[in-house]
Amino acid sequence: MSESITLPPPDPPERLVARMRAVGAAAYHDRHPFHLLMHQGRLTRRQLQAWIENRFYYQWRIPKKDAIILAKADDPEFRRAWIGRIIDHDGDAAREGGIRKWLRLAQAAGLDPDEVLSLRKVLPAVRFAVDAYVELVATRPLVEAVASSLTELFAPELMANRVEALERLYPWLDRAGLDYFRGRLAEAPRDAAFGLDFVVSHCPTRAQQDRAIDALTTKCHILWSLLDAIHFAYVTPGWAPPLWNGAD
Repeated sequence: MSESITLPPPDPPERLVARMRAVGAAAYHDRHPFHLLMHQGRLTRRQLQAWIENRFYYQWRIPKKDAIILAKADDPEFRRAWIGRIIDHDGDAAREGGIRKWLRLAQAAGLDPDEVLSLRKVLPAVRFAVDAYVELVATRPLVEAVASSLTELFAPELMANRVEALERLYPWLDRAGLDYFRGRLAEAPRDAAFGLDFVVSHCPTRAQQDRAIDALTTKCHILWSLLDAIHFAYVTPGWAPPLWNGAD
Protein backbone atom coordinates (compact mmCIF):
# COMPACT_ATOMS: atom_id res chain seq x y z
CA MET A 1 0.00 0.00 0.00
CA SER A 2 1.42 3.37 -0.99
CA GLU A 3 1.86 5.93 1.73
CA SER A 4 0.02 9.22 1.39
CA ILE A 5 2.05 12.40 1.45
CA THR A 6 0.90 14.99 3.94
CA LEU A 7 1.61 18.56 2.94
CA PRO A 8 2.33 21.22 5.55
CA PRO A 9 -0.57 23.50 6.43
CA PRO A 10 -1.10 26.53 4.19
CA ASP A 11 1.03 29.55 4.88
CA PRO A 12 -0.65 32.57 6.40
CA PRO A 13 -0.83 35.50 3.96
CA GLU A 14 2.25 37.27 5.26
CA ARG A 15 4.32 34.10 4.98
CA LEU A 16 3.11 33.40 1.44
CA VAL A 17 4.03 36.95 0.42
CA ALA A 18 7.45 36.51 2.00
CA ARG A 19 7.98 33.30 0.01
CA MET A 20 7.12 35.14 -3.20
CA ARG A 21 9.52 37.94 -2.41
CA ALA A 22 12.20 35.36 -1.67
CA VAL A 23 11.77 34.03 -5.21
CA GLY A 24 12.61 37.47 -6.54
CA ALA A 25 15.58 37.87 -4.25
CA ALA A 26 16.98 34.56 -5.49
CA ALA A 27 15.98 34.41 -9.15
CA TYR A 28 14.90 37.77 -10.60
CA HIS A 29 16.90 38.89 -13.62
CA ASP A 30 18.18 42.09 -12.04
CA ARG A 31 21.22 40.02 -11.03
CA HIS A 32 21.89 38.69 -14.51
CA PRO A 33 25.38 39.56 -15.84
CA PHE A 34 23.84 41.39 -18.81
CA HIS A 35 21.82 43.70 -16.56
CA LEU A 36 24.86 44.28 -14.37
CA LEU A 37 26.85 45.33 -17.43
CA MET A 38 24.02 47.61 -18.52
CA HIS A 39 23.79 49.35 -15.17
CA GLN A 40 27.57 49.73 -15.02
CA GLY A 41 27.66 51.48 -18.39
CA ARG A 42 29.71 48.68 -19.92
CA LEU A 43 27.51 47.73 -22.87
CA THR A 44 28.46 48.87 -26.33
CA ARG A 45 25.94 50.74 -28.43
CA ARG A 46 25.23 47.58 -30.44
CA GLN A 47 24.77 45.46 -27.33
CA LEU A 48 22.23 47.86 -25.87
CA GLN A 49 20.47 48.06 -29.23
CA ALA A 50 20.32 44.27 -29.39
CA TRP A 51 18.67 44.17 -25.97
CA ILE A 52 16.08 46.72 -27.13
CA GLU A 53 15.38 44.70 -30.30
CA ASN A 54 14.99 41.42 -28.46
CA ARG A 55 13.15 42.67 -25.38
CA PHE A 56 10.57 44.14 -27.76
CA TYR A 57 9.38 40.61 -28.51
CA TYR A 58 8.49 40.26 -24.83
CA GLN A 59 6.66 43.62 -24.86
CA TRP A 60 4.82 42.61 -28.04
CA ARG A 61 3.60 39.33 -26.55
CA ILE A 62 2.50 40.71 -23.16
CA PRO A 63 -0.94 41.96 -24.31
CA LYS A 64 -1.63 38.53 -25.82
CA LYS A 65 -0.64 36.91 -22.52
CA ASP A 66 -3.01 39.24 -20.68
CA ALA A 67 -5.81 38.48 -23.13
CA ILE A 68 -5.39 34.78 -22.31
CA ILE A 69 -5.71 35.58 -18.60
CA LEU A 70 -8.86 37.60 -19.33
CA ALA A 71 -10.33 34.64 -21.19
CA LYS A 72 -9.80 32.42 -18.15
CA ALA A 73 -11.63 34.75 -15.76
CA ASP A 74 -15.33 34.47 -14.97
CA ASP A 75 -15.47 37.40 -12.55
CA PRO A 76 -16.41 40.69 -14.30
CA GLU A 77 -14.70 42.70 -11.56
CA PHE A 78 -11.45 40.86 -12.22
CA ARG A 79 -11.78 41.38 -15.97
CA ARG A 80 -12.45 45.10 -15.55
CA ALA A 81 -9.26 45.43 -13.54
CA TRP A 82 -7.07 43.19 -15.69
CA ILE A 83 -8.04 44.72 -19.03
CA GLY A 84 -6.20 47.86 -17.96
CA ARG A 85 -2.94 45.98 -18.49
CA ILE A 86 -3.74 45.50 -22.17
CA ILE A 87 -4.54 49.19 -22.53
CA ASP A 88 -1.28 50.05 -20.75
CA HIS A 89 0.60 48.20 -23.50
CA ASP A 90 -1.60 48.84 -26.55
CA GLY A 91 -2.75 52.35 -25.66
CA ASP A 92 -6.10 53.88 -26.53
CA ALA A 93 -7.48 57.13 -27.92
CA ALA A 94 -6.39 59.01 -24.81
CA ARG A 95 -2.83 57.79 -24.31
CA GLU A 96 0.16 56.12 -25.86
CA GLY A 97 0.77 52.51 -24.88
CA GLY A 98 3.92 50.75 -23.77
CA ILE A 99 4.54 49.11 -27.15
CA ARG A 100 4.64 52.48 -28.89
CA LYS A 101 6.85 53.85 -26.10
CA TRP A 102 9.26 50.94 -26.60
CA LEU A 103 9.49 51.71 -30.30
CA ARG A 104 10.34 55.30 -29.37
CA LEU A 105 13.10 53.87 -27.16
CA ALA A 106 14.36 51.96 -30.19
CA GLN A 107 14.43 55.17 -32.22
CA ALA A 108 16.19 56.99 -29.38
CA ALA A 109 18.88 54.29 -29.51
CA GLY A 110 19.42 54.79 -33.24
CA LEU A 111 17.31 51.87 -34.45
CA ASP A 112 14.65 51.84 -37.14
CA PRO A 113 11.33 51.31 -35.28
CA ASP A 114 9.82 49.55 -38.29
CA GLU A 115 12.73 47.10 -38.35
CA VAL A 116 12.27 46.40 -34.63
CA LEU A 117 8.53 45.95 -35.17
CA SER A 118 9.23 43.42 -37.92
CA LEU A 119 10.80 41.08 -35.28
CA ARG A 120 13.41 40.01 -37.84
CA LYS A 121 16.27 40.44 -35.38
CA VAL A 122 14.72 38.58 -32.47
CA LEU A 123 17.01 35.73 -31.44
CA PRO A 124 15.53 32.21 -31.67
CA ALA A 125 16.17 31.54 -27.98
CA VAL A 126 14.40 34.77 -27.06
CA ARG A 127 11.37 33.65 -29.07
CA PHE A 128 11.42 30.28 -27.30
CA ALA A 129 11.65 31.92 -23.86
CA VAL A 130 8.87 34.45 -24.42
CA ASP A 131 6.61 31.92 -26.13
CA ALA A 132 7.18 29.60 -23.15
CA TYR A 133 5.77 32.31 -20.91
CA VAL A 134 2.64 32.63 -23.04
CA GLU A 135 2.34 28.83 -23.01
CA LEU A 136 2.67 28.75 -19.22
CA VAL A 137 -0.18 31.22 -18.89
CA ALA A 138 -2.30 29.33 -21.42
CA THR A 139 -1.89 25.95 -19.73
CA ARG A 140 -2.04 26.83 -16.03
CA PRO A 141 -5.15 27.68 -13.99
CA LEU A 142 -6.05 31.34 -13.60
CA VAL A 143 -4.48 31.85 -10.18
CA GLU A 144 -1.16 30.37 -11.33
CA ALA A 145 -1.24 32.47 -14.50
CA VAL A 146 -1.72 35.56 -12.34
CA ALA A 147 1.07 34.43 -10.00
CA SER A 148 3.46 34.26 -12.94
CA SER A 149 2.89 37.98 -13.51
CA LEU A 150 4.11 38.84 -10.02
CA THR A 151 7.64 39.53 -11.20
CA GLU A 152 6.09 43.03 -11.16
CA LEU A 153 6.75 42.94 -7.42
CA PHE A 154 10.46 43.19 -8.16
CA ALA A 155 10.37 45.51 -11.19
CA PRO A 156 10.08 49.06 -9.76
CA GLU A 157 13.55 49.13 -8.21
CA LEU A 158 15.06 47.69 -11.39
CA MET A 159 13.22 50.27 -13.52
CA ALA A 160 14.37 53.16 -11.33
CA ASN A 161 17.97 51.95 -11.45
CA ARG A 162 17.73 51.47 -15.20
CA VAL A 163 16.49 55.00 -15.87
CA GLU A 164 19.28 56.46 -13.75
CA ALA A 165 21.93 54.28 -15.41
CA LEU A 166 20.78 54.92 -18.96
CA GLU A 167 20.60 58.67 -18.43
CA ARG A 168 24.01 58.88 -16.77
CA LEU A 169 26.08 56.25 -18.55
CA TYR A 170 24.78 56.26 -22.14
CA PRO A 171 24.89 59.92 -23.24
CA TRP A 172 24.25 58.96 -26.88
CA LEU A 173 20.78 57.67 -25.95
CA ASP A 174 18.04 60.27 -26.44
CA ARG A 175 16.42 60.77 -23.02
CA ALA A 176 13.01 61.20 -24.66
CA GLY A 177 13.05 57.47 -25.30
CA LEU A 178 12.92 56.51 -21.61
CA ASP A 179 9.22 57.18 -21.10
CA TYR A 180 8.41 53.47 -21.07
CA PHE A 181 10.44 52.89 -17.92
CA ARG A 182 9.12 56.03 -16.22
CA GLY A 183 5.56 54.86 -16.87
CA ARG A 184 6.22 51.43 -15.42
CA LEU A 185 7.39 53.02 -12.17
CA ALA A 186 3.71 53.76 -11.49
CA GLU A 187 2.04 50.90 -13.37
CA ALA A 188 4.05 47.97 -11.99
CA PRO A 189 3.33 48.60 -8.26
CA ARG A 190 -0.39 49.05 -9.01
CA ASP A 191 -0.55 45.84 -11.05
CA ALA A 192 1.54 43.90 -8.54
CA ALA A 193 -0.71 44.92 -5.64
CA PHE A 194 -3.82 43.69 -7.46
CA GLY A 195 -2.20 40.44 -8.59
CA LEU A 196 -0.72 39.73 -5.18
CA ASP A 197 -4.05 40.21 -3.41
CA PHE A 198 -5.73 37.91 -5.94
CA VAL A 199 -3.17 35.13 -5.54
CA VAL A 200 -3.12 35.29 -1.75
CA SER A 201 -6.91 35.21 -1.51
CA HIS A 202 -7.32 32.40 -4.08
CA CYS A 203 -4.73 29.94 -2.74
CA PRO A 204 -6.36 28.49 0.37
CA THR A 205 -4.37 25.23 0.36
CA ARG A 206 -0.64 24.59 0.63
CA ALA A 207 -0.70 22.74 -2.70
CA GLN A 208 -2.20 25.76 -4.45
CA GLN A 209 0.31 28.05 -2.78
CA ASP A 210 3.20 25.87 -3.88
CA ARG A 211 1.94 25.82 -7.47
CA ALA A 212 1.68 29.61 -7.43
CA ILE A 213 5.27 29.84 -6.18
CA ASP A 214 6.32 27.44 -8.94
CA ALA A 215 4.64 29.60 -11.60
CA LEU A 216 6.42 32.71 -10.32
CA THR A 217 9.75 30.87 -10.20
CA THR A 218 9.29 29.62 -13.75
CA LYS A 219 8.58 33.17 -14.94
CA CYS A 220 11.82 34.35 -13.29
CA HIS A 221 13.71 31.57 -15.06
CA ILE A 222 12.15 32.59 -18.38
CA LEU A 223 13.27 36.21 -17.95
CA TRP A 224 16.74 35.00 -17.00
CA SER A 225 16.98 32.76 -20.05
CA LEU A 226 15.94 35.65 -22.30
CA LEU A 227 19.01 37.56 -21.11
CA ASP A 228 21.14 34.42 -21.43
CA ALA A 229 20.35 34.41 -25.14
CA ILE A 230 21.24 38.07 -25.64
CA HIS A 231 24.43 37.76 -23.59
CA PHE A 232 25.53 34.66 -25.53
CA ALA A 233 24.88 36.28 -28.91
CA TYR A 234 26.25 39.77 -28.27
CA VAL A 235 28.63 39.69 -25.27
CA THR A 236 30.25 36.32 -24.51
CA PRO A 237 31.12 34.49 -26.69
CA GLY A 238 29.36 36.80 -29.14
CA TRP A 239 27.93 34.13 -31.40
CA ALA A 240 24.88 35.70 -33.00
CA PRO A 241 23.07 33.31 -35.36
CA PRO A 242 23.38 34.22 -39.07
CA LEU A 243 19.75 35.10 -39.59
CA TRP A 244 20.04 38.48 -41.27
CA ASN A 245 22.35 38.14 -44.26
CA GLY A 246 22.24 41.46 -46.06
CA ALA A 247 19.90 43.05 -43.51
CA ASP A 248 22.57 45.31 -42.08
